[in-house]
Amino acid sequence: MSATRHRAVGGGVNHVLDYLRRMQAENPSFFYAIQGDNDHTGGSIFWVDATSRMNYAYFGDTVVFDTTYRTNRYRVPFASFSGLNHHGQPVLFGCALILNDSEASFAWLFQTWLHAMSDRRPISITTDPDRLIQMAVTQVLPETRLRFNRWSIFKETQEKLAHIYQSQPTFEIEFKKCVNETETINEFESSWVSLLERYFVMDNEWLQSMYNARQEWVPAYMRDTFFGDFSITERNIGLNSFFEGFVNASTTIQMLIKQYEKAVASWHEKELKSDYDSTNTSLVLKTPSPMEKQAANLYTRRIFMKFQEELVETLANPATKIDDSGTVATYRVAKFGEEHKAHTVNFTSFEMKANCSCQMFEHSGIICRHILAVFRVKNVLTLPSQYVLKRWTRNAKIGDMQDEHATELPNNSRESLTDRYNTLRQEAIKYVEEGAKSIHVYNVAMDALQEALKKVSSAKNQSPISAEDGALSNGRNQELHAAGDIETVACQSARGSHQSAFYFY
Repeated sequence: MSATRHRAVGGGVNHVLDYLRRMQAENPSFFYAIQGDNDHTGGSIFWVDATSRMNYAYFGDTVVFDTTYRTNRYRVPFASFSGLNHHGQPVLFGCALILNDSEASFAWLFQTWLHAMSDRRPISITTDPDRLIQMAVTQVLPETRLRFNRWSIFKETQEKLAHIYQSQPTFEIEFKKCVNETETINEFESSWVSLLERYFVMDNEWLQSMYNARQEWVPAYMRDTFFGDFSITERNIGLNSFFEGFVNASTTIQMLIKQYEKAVASWHEKELKSDYDSTNTSLVLKTPSPMEKQAANLYTRRIFMKFQEELVETLANPATKIDDSGTVATYRVAKFGEEHKAHTVNFTSFEMKANCSCQMFEHSGIICRHILAVFRVKNVLTLPSQYVLKRWTRNAKIGDMQDEHATELPNNSRESLTDRYNTLRQEAIKYVEEGAKSIHVYNVAMDALQEALKKVSSAKNQSPISAEDGALSNGRNQELHAAGDIETVACQSARGSHQSAFYFY
């Protein structure tokens, strides 16, 4: 951490720690950890509340790690983990103060965050293009697909090639078009070579380094992995969307917690409003298709509108069969007048499975117009279940926590107090939703709740409490030195120097 930032943080770290201790005492599912020695002078701090941990169980398939403070010269080294909820809105998965910019510090942070999330690894993660972060992700999340944020790369390219941008005003437009609008790897490669030759920048070192890293940031290479993007350019923005407007370069550490709470409350209100709108506002159907009606009843409002857009487009994208092996039929789908942009769809009737060369479903979890066009031809009237991701539905947070991408929670995920708390909390939310539907149901629910409370109190008095649970339920912090993999990662990253950590549940 720079000397300027160290002075800016100063004794404010204690203000943050006091808040974390208070929150943990109020809620046993609030988690925080401190890296390094217990004087908190050089180590990083991570925290995540119960709601964020629960949200990660539902929406932790793709993650954004925001370190805007490093590029925008924030006074406070504030970083965050976030994702997308069922409305496509930012949802928080944890925060950190990174008091030491090093490989060891980032490795510790990722390992600690993963530990707080019951070691459930995301499918993908988006970060700023940074060597230290890349090394930490590779070490801690080797099976997670890493993507660099294009907005950061475009911004840095503008700085590195300022002379070209000024002398050749069309370069920026063509550069972004080459990256954003090419759909296949071959198309990108051809367009890239043509761009460099046209502007005589074949030997430019910056562009060569960006080309070498193309598999980490160019969309054509990332289409086979889920990132939750609804379009190629949609996530071509900065990473700090959750805290945008709340935390910026002028935010002091004394202001941080207040702004953090404001951001959390603001997005919570937006999610509740979107939940209400999805359930209580009428959607305008544009076709007589049973599939559209089905989708309107399943998806949240925003996701339905994206699906509806794809469905309507099938009218202008006819599917033509070009091959049929008996089990798999291949179709060519192209928009009228744009046959040169045709896509290929393979369809297996027996399994009701289809895959498209555009790979929109793999990338966004929403079925594309090309597959829907084939469904029309094959008279598939409703969406097969495998093409409805629960994470995009109104019921995304109702029922069991399901992982649609086949990454299971560890066997002991429900053994701790934290996980028991989360499970009961989710069931209680469902109980409240059902119990408030009418006066009669409300009265029945209240009577049952009072009876259940008596039984729980009786069981609590009769059942012995473990030493761990007793300490936690009384709100006393327990300092636990990091062990096993977490300590090993920190030590290895520090190339032999000792690192310790303190966890608080």
